[in-house]
Amino acid sequence: MGNADSKLHFRKAVVQLTTKTQPVEASDDVFWDQFWVDSSTTVQDVFALVPAAEIRAVREESPSNLATLCYKAVERLVQGADSGCPSEKERQTVLNCTRLLTRILPYIFEDADWRGFFWSTIPGRHLDRDADDEGRPLAESLLLAIADLLFCPDFTIQSHKKSSPDTADDIRAIDSCEYIWEAGVGFAQAPPLNYVHDLNRTELLKLLLTCFSEAMYLPPSAENKVLNPWISFFCSTDNRHALPLFTSLLNVVCAYDPVGYGIPYNHLLFSDYREQLVEQAVQILIVTLEHEAGSAASQEVHTPGGPDNLFVNYLSRIHREEDLSFVLKGLARLLNNPLIQTYLPRSTKKIQFHQELLILFWKFCDFNKKFLFFVLKSSDVLDMLIPILFYLNDARADQSRLGLMHIGVFILLLLSGERNFGVRLNKPYALRVPMDIPVFTGTHADLLIVIFHKIISSGHQRLQPLFDCLLTIIVNISPYLKSLSMVAANKLLHLLEAFSTPWFLFSSPQNHHLVFFLLEVCNNIIQYQFDGNFNLVYAIIRKRNVFHQLANLPSDTTSIQRALQKKKRTGISRTNSVENESMEGSRPAVPAEPGTLKASLEATPGIDKITEKSQVSQDGTMITVPHLDSPHTSKSSIAAGLESARSRLSSVSSTAAWSANSDWVSSWKAKLPLQTIMRLLQVLVPQVEKICIDKGLTDESEILKFLQHGTLVGLLPVPHPILIRKYQANAGTAMWFRTYIWGVIYLRNVDPPIWYDTDIRLFEIQRI
Repeated sequence: MGNADSKLHFRKAVVQLTTKTQPVEASDDVFWDQFWVDSSTTVQDVFALVPAAEIRAVREESPSNLATLCYKAVERLVQGADSGCPSEKERQTVLNCTRLLTRILPYIFEDADWRGFFWSTIPGRHLDRDADDEGRPLAESLLLAIADLLFCPDFTIQSHKKSSPDTADDIRAIDSCEYIWEAGVGFAQAPPLNYVHDLNRTELLKLLLTCFSEAMYLPPSAENKVLNPWISFFCSTDNRHALPLFTSLLNVVCAYDPVGYGIPYNHLLFSDYREQLVEQAVQILIVTLEHEAGSAASQEVHTPGGPDNLFVNYLSRIHREEDLSFVLKGLARLLNNPLIQTYLPRSTKKIQFHQELLILFWKFCDFNKKFLFFVLKSSDVLDMLIPILFYLNDARADQSRLGLMHIGVFILLLLSGERNFGVRLNKPYALRVPMDIPVFTGTHADLLIVIFHKIISSGHQRLQPLFDCLLTIIVNISPYLKSLSMVAANKLLHLLEAFSTPWFLFSSPQNHHLVFFLLEVCNNIIQYQFDGNFNLVYAIIRKRNVFHQLANLPSDTTSIQRALQKKKRTGISRTNSVENESMEGSRPAVPAEPGTLKASLEATPGIDKITEKSQVSQDGTMITVPHLDSPHTSKSSIAAGLESARSRLSSVSSTAAWSANSDWVSSWKAKLPLQTIMRLLQVLVPQVEKICIDKGLTDESEILKFLQHGTLVGLLPVPHPILIRKYQANAGTAMWFRTYIWGVIYLRNVDPPIWYDTDIRLFEIQRI
């Protein structure tokens, strides 16, 4: 009954606040205490009892009352942080203020006139603990109080003393590095689990994330020069808890094991308070790390002597083998969790925050080169590859998960720029993750090619801008692939056949780049890995007409017009890609349910903007190649909003703006890298035909055996240098990441729905 009274009491206070037109004095503690001292409300209650319309009404009609409410709530948090919250009543007050500020802050941010409010000092009132600190902005007082409260003995951490109210730890004297929340990087002791502490930390982190979310209310801009003041201050040396907090967040995420002791259905029997904490922790990490806007872009943004982000700094300096291993194993365990196969349906807990984990892994690889080399040093990289491929395959038909497709492809593009990644892919793929792809026996490279083929041939139309990236990854790994399976070889040739139809080539100014990429893949494998790749050689011989047609592609105006009138189907024919047999337990990728919300994304820059060409020299080192307009990177724009070839063709404006002509076709046709393949066909086709006639062969295996022992030494053109396109960050990708990260956070925070129904400007929320 008490709880109902408490809610009623709180609701009365809200009504009083919204109906008072006269400013209420800040000194009227009887009035203000109704919001946090006398009530006990959950965060869900606060969201229900403080409607959006009423917050906006107070903001417009009695702004001084809203200002005083915010100020008084922050003041209470500062008092709680100073006193160390020794009593239950003080802890409840701190939680109530935390929930109320989480509710109100988005409505402060959505109004441009209010956005600076927390960065002003309130005349005549000081929240400072030190007299020298006079006139600290409200935002700084709030952030420092949250940081202190996250290391508050018996509230968010286990006290090391046998405390009584008289001997409670002085919160300002404790060394928070001794109170890191979980063992892991730089900290060996695992504190005992305490679900109350986990719940309190989660509430404070929710408020912290809300403070950082001012970014959602500013329109996207590639200028990106303005750093988020909330994150800048929190990740600066002003925050004495920056190191222990970064370490706590990272260790809590990487040590989390959702399966626990492996008791079936344990997640249905017990509440897992740690999971909520892990979700908030990983979201805080990716938002604070996004702040530097990517390693390359940050140099453009950074002014000398500008603010330094300590979270980025700490992450980039992790170097001990055991720490790198702890992070990699933790991320791999969590990303593989949804793939776990069990005999009892739904008997193990499945986590939902894999997008945030992928962004965190991306940040680690981007900011910490030691981590990237550690990942690629052993087969452990395959523990990351398999879940990424699983998510890509699973999300390919669902438009609401377009961002997930991008982050997965970006990670693989980054990894594919390193030689070791291609080498690791030769490991046989023995695991059987349930995916609706054809059953095959082969390597992890085969798995990657089969899934990329599936994405291209049966994904939704808005994935077309990613085709360049997918094929660039295959080009980057191709010089190292020792032996493709027949299934993967056929998939590559099917893509080449589909992309090289005259209709597809002539229907868009960029489509021929896809053919250049695929020819480069074939050339790399023939030149550098001929011996083990008899399956691919056989597939090339079988589909030799594709190469002859490309070599003889007509470029006269009449032929171009005739080809364009044939537009029977889009670039990829789906007929050859239907497999009869899929992996056991697989479920087909399905489109989003009607009514699913999705956040819009910024356009991704073209493949030539996000990659830098490097040539592999004799000793294996990389030499950067200067940016020339080469045939397959010139102005290749893959803006994320491009529609499929069919819709581009039907659009009057696009065809009016560009149409294929003889000179254009001749300009790139002359550069098609066909010499190596033509030489291979010239030598091998007569030999294969002769064997078939002489021995009356119709059996594929005999032909493959012949090709397996054949050689082209001295017959092929001199091998070309290996060209790798390495991922390169820029302001455009930085902006893409910002919209993606905040879009994920918006959609994932539904209980309570912190930003729902507020005026977001960074992206649009659309219903599918």
